[in-house]
Amino acid sequence: MEAQPRILVVEDDRRLARMLAEILESEGYAVTLAYDGQRALHEGLTREFDVLLLDRGLPAIEGLDVLTRLRSRGVLAPVLVLSALGTPADRVEGLDRGAEDYLAKPFDVDELLARLRALRRRSIARVPVLTVPGGSFDAAGRTVSTADGAQVVLSEREAALLEELARNPRLVFPRAELRDLVFPDADDDGVVDTYVHYLRRKLGRPVITTVRGVGYRLGAPA
Repeated sequence: MEAQPRILVVEDDRRLARMLAEILESEGYAVTLAYDGQRALHEGLTREFDVLLLDRGLPAIEGLDVLTRLRSRGVLAPVLVLSALGTPADRVEGLDRGAEDYLAKPFDVDELLARLRALRRRSIARVPVLTVPGGSFDAAGRTVSTADGAQVVLSEREAALLEELARNPRLVFPRAELRDLVFPDADDDGVVDTYVHYLRRKLGRPVITTVRGVGYRLGAPA
């Protein structure tokens, strides 16, 4: 079971933002909302997203300025600009500032979803090798290469859990959040503990750190 794709929706029209969140959640996305540029910048710099849906005319910081700042800080998640500014010059500016796609309002929902799927496919195709304690993790191939040259093959769910932690190495995840992200069909948070045990058995206990009273995070680099 793959983890839910994470999307940051940045839109100051709260009614539209809530409508987009409802549509995207029904499509299987884990949605985070931001209603102004300052919040969008904070979310984009402190959390990992698979794709961003970004309005331009935002309070606090204009949408393309948010995009420029995220790119300058190494945030590479694909961005779809969704804006009422839809002239050819507006689209060119958005693409030149770092967006992968640009869609003018009003928009067709099916087209929006199709464009997001295309961005996700392109993003998945270039999944990087992630650093984990004691080695490197090829998320696409579900293998961990250890410092001594061994190759450890993970199950689909083991890989999904490790990828979630490795993509957000500074974050501590509550067990319930990991269950929702990685095991949405599970009824009990205990499934997270089970797969943490499996990963530790294959990769060593330091691969995942237990934060008492909170949850789990990726272990510190060796």
